[in-house]
Amino acid sequence: WRRKAVLPPAPPAESVTHRDTGAPQGLLTFVTGKMAITADSTGKMGFLILRMAFRFAFMVVNNMVAITSYVLYLIALQPVRVIDRKLFWYIEGVMFKWLLAMVASWGWAAGYTVVEWGDNVHSISEDEAVMLVNHQSTGDVCTLMMCLQDKGTVVRQMMWLMDHIFKYTNFGIVSLVHGDFFIRQGKAYRDQQLVLLKDHLEKYYRSRDRKWIILFPEGGFLRKRRETSQLYAKKNSLPHLTHVTLPRLGATQVILNTLLAQQQNGTPTAGITEVKERKQKGLQWVIDATIGYPNAHPIDIQTWILGYRQPTVTHVYYRIYPIKDVPMETEALTDWLYKRFVEKEDLLAHFYETGAFPPLKGQSKTSSRQMTLSNTWLFLVQSLAFLSGYMWYCLLQYFYQSLF
Repeated sequence: WRRKAVLPPAPPAESVTHRDTGAPQGLLTFVTGKMAITADSTGKMGFLILRMAFRFAFMVVNNMVAITSYVLYLIALQPVRVIDRKLFWYIEGVMFKWLLAMVASWGWAAGYTVVEWGDNVHSISEDEAVMLVNHQSTGDVCTLMMCLQDKGTVVRQMMWLMDHIFKYTNFGIVSLVHGDFFIRQGKAYRDQQLVLLKDHLEKYYRSRDRKWIILFPEGGFLRKRRETSQLYAKKNSLPHLTHVTLPRLGATQVILNTLLAQQQNGTPTAGITEVKERKQKGLQWVIDATIGYPNAHPIDIQTWILGYRQPTVTHVYYRIYPIKDVPMETEALTDWLYKRFVEKEDLLAHFYETGAFPPLKGQSKTSSRQMTLSNTWLFLVQSLAFLSGYMWYCLLQYFYQSLF
């Protein structure tokens, strides 16, 4: 018989060793790949954290110099207020617009932009109007600060109605001086707040030459009010809403009753020249603004400041209604408001499904407008803020050294 040669079994693939390290080849490849992925992710995360820290530090300094300068300028201009109140509030409005442009620049620099749909609100920017906006997050305010920058004099002549918590933010002192109204939510405060709102409008709206009022009729963020709103709707046989909540009537009714002037007006598509020729006082339009975020993922104020989210396009849809088409009776106005928010629900459902808002009634094709900001303009605004801050620092230092 012939003896067969016994060969040693071949090592399994995973036990093949690297000739230099002696480590299993498969394991080494796996570990090396994982280390490469981890190192790459760590590098990106480190860069993101560094960028967030830089943005936060910049915005702290930006707020300090800009808001402080705003307050000091207005203190220095008090003699002008005594002599010519209209001129004083005109100057204040210009500086207010610059401050809002500063906030808009934070989002613009991070790649957060706005696309507008529906009616063109620029044509009524010189008229008095109330804007009804759905409320999803703190970023809604920043979005409006951005997209209204190119709407003529609107930004410097508008009044905000916002939750009282905003009074304690960095922008609270600016809003207080400008004459915005901070409303406290809750049944315990409701009646009192409506009385205060009426008094506030009578005292500040006309005297400071305000044009637009920005209002969030839902009375809170979508995520906080959705369940309560749906339970209320079910109990009262009202529409079941998912992307918005049922609006509250109180503030809207007070605004309309307080500011409405009995008059007829033209169409919202009137030319700018015609708009400027109309000198009538009184509320003329209701603007229904619907904000939609991609994938129903709203931007919050932290994202706007830190910029850790990828560049995002926010979509805003406008509908303009002449005030003569808005009923004033409580029941009819409630029904009218509910219909507007049912329309918002349908608009947002279409947007989340297709990525675009539907065309206006009577039109077969939808169209959008990319809202743009001038980088040169934003740079000049920021430069003025820092130069003003430096000027006031030098002046205060001079007076301090002179006195002490």
